[in-house]
Amino acid sequence: MINTETNNIEYLDQQRRGRLILLCMLIFFITPIIAVVAMYKLDWRPKGESIGELVTPAKTLTMQQPLVSSDGNVASINLLKDKWSMVYMTADCDAQCKDKLHQMRQLHVSLYKEIPRMQRLLFTTVSDVTEIKQNYPDLLIVNQPKTDIISFSEQFNIHNETSMTAGRIYLIDPLGHLIMSYSASTSPALVRKDITRLMKYSWTG
Repeated sequence: MINTETNNIEYLDQQRRGRLILLCMLIFFITPIIAVVAMYKLDWRPKGESIGELVTPAKTLTMQQPLVSSDGNVASINLLKDKWSMVYMTADCDAQCKDKLHQMRQLHVSLYKEIPRMQRLLFTTVSDVTEIKQNYPDLLIVNQPKTDIISFSEQFNIHNETSMTAGRIYLIDPLGHLIMSYSASTSPALVRKDITRLMKYSWTG
């Protein structure tokens, strides 16, 4: 009789321990999922973190007029398709412009095996881009004609900003949609995090 009671007590203790372990495992695995869902639903982000701004709805970019590259070649109407594109717009390539071009090159290089899936473009009204081409030989520069460059740049205007003076980096998907923009103050590390995540889960480009 005593053995039976002892066995029952041990069995109940084992059950309690098993339930406690199961409860702990559920809390361990489910809590992060609930937190992620809540962050998504509430659009919550850690304070002080600067991230890309999603363009909603995504803009389909079009070239109404033929644009000409710095090499004198007419840009293809599919220039912004088939690859991911990091784009910078500027009227004059001042210190901020040069800093952004440097950031874009560093971001591109940091993509490692994904480098071929990305291209960098500069749309500008600067006529003499000799120095820029020397410093960034793999950068695609489109700078002619001036009036058509300005007209094309209006498709990138966000939050009542003029893209030519906003200092933003714009991200275009391989289907030619403007989907993301990064303010001038956005950390390059966060830009890279956004881009690598998007490219990882994209079947295009």
